Amino acid sequence: MAESAELFSQLVVVLLFVSFLQFVAGLFLAQIFGKGVSRVDKWVLVWLFYDAIVHFTFEGPFVYFSIVGTVAKSDSLLTEVWKEYGKADSRWLHSDPTIVSLEILTVVLDGLLCLVAVYAICKDKHYRHIVQITLCVCELYGGWMTFCPEWLTGSPSLDTSNALYLWIYLVFFNGLWVVVPGLLMLQSWGELRDLHRGTRKTKQK
Repeated sequence: MAESAELFSQLVVVLLFVSFLQFVAGLFLAQIFGKGVSRVDKWVLVWLFYDAIVHFTFEGPFVYFSIVGTVAKSDSLLTEVWKEYGKADSRWLHSDPTIVSLEILTVVLDGLLCLVAVYAICKDKHYRHIVQITLCVCELYGGWMTFCPEWLTGSPSLDTSNALYLWIYLVFFNGLWVVVPGLLMLQSWGELRDLHRGTRKTKQK
């Protein structure tokens, strides 16, 4: 039992370290491609790169292995993160059709929108905030549709008895994709509001 607990602890540390490396990669890429953008937009780039990396390297393999089989039955190292997360939410282990459908949309659409938003910020394109808002709405919709059906049915797939599962896996990692998109939508709101005010002042002259 002690050996199993130690192995579990090591696995958690490794997976959290991989997540940290993904964030570091986002920082690194933002420094390379974000030259000349404002400090705020550089942090937006950090998030967008991190977001894209997570979609493609974590959720992409999940979609593949869930279509060809299930995460629970896969021997691939790429499914270890989902086997661990599945201890908090078992739907990710057994190819739940709602989850897989949402993740297909997340990987393909959200991943692409992240890259388009990065390009729009770096090149100062006029469509930047339209893309940013669309991405944020997709992220928030995905989070809502992931958990709302589960809550309405009494959360039979969720295990909240363990603090790690509840506060790190379910609250923190899912909460990131609520808080950050919400902040980015506020940023876009402010930018579009200021643009509208500037346009109105110009017309009044």
